[in-house]
Amino acid sequence: MTRDEPLTVADIARLAQARLPRELWDYVAGGSGAETTLAANRAALDEVAVLSRVLAGTTEPDSATRLLGSASSMPLAVAPMAYQRLLHPDGEFAAAEAAQAAGVPYVVSTLASVSVEEIAKTGATTWFQLYWLRSPGVVESLVARAEDAGCEALMVTVDVPVMGRRLRDARNSFVLPDDVVAAHLTDGAVGRAHDRVPGSSAIAAHTAAVFAPGLGWPDIEWLRDRTSLPLVLKGILDPRDAVRAAESGVDAVVVSNHGGRQLDGAAPSILALPAVAEALTGRAAVYLDSGISTGTDILRALASGADGVLVGRPVLYGLAADGARGVGRVLSLLTEEFRAAMTLAGCTDIAAVRALSTVRTVRAS
Repeated sequence: MTRDEPLTVADIARLAQARLPRELWDYVAGGSGAETTLAANRAALDEVAVLSRVLAGTTEPDSATRLLGSASSMPLAVAPMAYQRLLHPDGEFAAAEAAQAAGVPYVVSTLASVSVEEIAKTGATTWFQLYWLRSPGVVESLVARAEDAGCEALMVTVDVPVMGRRLRDARNSFVLPDDVVAAHLTDGAVGRAHDRVPGSSAIAAHTAAVFAPGLGWPDIEWLRDRTSLPLVLKGILDPRDAVRAAESGVDAVVVSNHGGRQLDGAAPSILALPAVAEALTGRAAVYLDSGISTGTDILRALASGADGVLVGRPVLYGLAADGARGVGRVLSLLTEEFRAAMTLAGCTDIAAVRALSTVRTVRAS
């Protein structure tokens, strides 16, 4: 980074926007439809007010925890995100290396532009995210590859029966450059992500060709029987689905609206979190995704019932701004902010954060 060292994720986002072509910035920052859920995620997080505790007698809070058995320096994992080589030549390598240095898990996407085997060589603690594909053989192969690569959990994304209508990408006729590919997928449909069609997204065309829209609970139960790895479902908003997940042997759920990129009009994740956490008490871990961009957001999430969070776009901003160093700066800022928030809220450790109470505020219009 050639400018003064950024002090917030928002600073890094501005650096990324200045460096990226408009269509790439739109791909990263955009949402679906009118982007109402994208905006609502941020607004809802800002309305969560924490009731801090006092006289806790702490000066050095302990942010370390375990996420599904994986050791983590803080209650955060890097969310699964596709095609990271779009943003920097080192792509997933750089992001995973930064996660390893920060001591947090890194979730490898099915649509990664570097293979899980290569990413594992960074030494990062890895989980593997699975999109359900039309070919059962490819699904089974990906599970086996993740296990053989040493991944410590499997995360199934369940809120993409079809890709949401992402209007920025359609207006930009967005395509992947020839040198960025889905490293885990090699069938003939892969080329669709590189074919420009005016007024449409090539990535949407590719996913429509390879994703299976009919994913159901029997598939989750099949996967539970197929692997001994901890199993996570990402994309849960309704407590009834959370309960069904626990009954199906799932170890954790991620309360998520896909960062506002799927159903426009879906509830902000932070609003859905308390009911899901209450429904799963003692039955499965609960993580939050969609909109986390500050250490205070992490505090808010844990005080609202989460065991940890997934962070997505901020990592991509760091990657675009300065590769592994940029991602490292994002993770360092979030760690610094979270530990400061813990101290100010009177929390010595993660258990104390989760015991905090919250109220909701309404911002003046």
